[in-house]
Amino acid sequence: MRVLSTSWYSHLFLVAAVSAVALLGCGRSAAPAAPTTPAATAAPAASGAPTAVANNETLSLKVGVLPIVDALPMYVAEQEGYFKEQQLQVELLLFPSALERDSAFVAGQIDGELNDPVSTGLLNKDGEKAKIVRLAFKGNPSMAMMVILASPASKIAKATDLRGVPIGVSTNSVIEYTTDRLLESAGLAPSEIVKTEVTKIPVRAEMLAKGQLQAATLPEPLASLAEQQGARRVIDDSKSGTGQSVITFRQEVVSKNGEAIRRFLAAYERGVSAINGSPNSFRDLMVDKAKVPDSLRSSFNVPQFAKGQLPSRADIEDVVKWMVERKLLPQPIPYEKMVADGLLPK
Repeated sequence: MRVLSTSWYSHLFLVAAVSAVALLGCGRSAAPAAPTTPAATAAPAASGAPTAVANNETLSLKVGVLPIVDALPMYVAEQEGYFKEQQLQVELLLFPSALERDSAFVAGQIDGELNDPVSTGLLNKDGEKAKIVRLAFKGNPSMAMMVILASPASKIAKATDLRGVPIGVSTNSVIEYTTDRLLESAGLAPSEIVKTEVTKIPVRAEMLAKGQLQAATLPEPLASLAEQQGARRVIDDSKSGTGQSVITFRQEVVSKNGEAIRRFLAAYERGVSAINGSPNSFRDLMVDKAKVPDSLRSSFNVPQFAKGQLPSRADIEDVVKWMVERKLLPQPIPYEKMVADGLLPK
């Protein structure tokens, strides 16, 4: 069995930003970081009648993303000209980590971002600063978002074998939240779930491959890469949809520039429909933008994306409950203060 070298895992540092959600889990402050070069401007408009817009004014938005599969509908909307058809100028600004993305969000350098409910909860810790406007991706039968894997050297075969076994995670993040909920659903009590902090995803994957961790939670596509190297999938969220990413905008933007967000979501919806209708048409774009490892280029499937919807009240309330229990929030945040209704296409 071949084990990946340290240099290879270091090379996958950007791929590890699939853990977009994993790195933002702490409340420490950081100086706003400049994003890398903005994504290319939109291609000529795609075929099909454009969706009508409210007026002739061209609006603009800056949206922070990471090199992850979840961002694919935005890149499709850009490539196929759906934003342009909505008379909307969108800059997709690529950040190397979720911490830097969130710093830019707090500083007002970007209007919105692709993040997760734990991130949004942290952004709202000290007041109503951010609103979720759409569910972006959740684990589904076409692709899990989070996977708990066993080391090739371990004897772990099922979730109950993980009682008392330290699992590599990034704490205070959606990865830790998903780990807890997946194992609880398999019958483990909270006291039986043991976790160890390994923040950097490439390091966690390498430790799993070398047997330095008996188990670890990894996001896709690194989970599939770990399996390719001999790790075993123990449990994932492909059925539960526990792991979720969302699109979040600053409260100020929601209040003052709701029309731009509506146009953004209309174009985004067309991107989702295009992907779901012909996923292989966008494989190369996904591989490029999500930094899918070369060894997975032909085998890693383009997933199905959720149609226009907000995360459910039950899902958000459960995330908030978990955050309060872990003292990440001083008190529960009501659903209405986490989510903005009325912006999705009718």
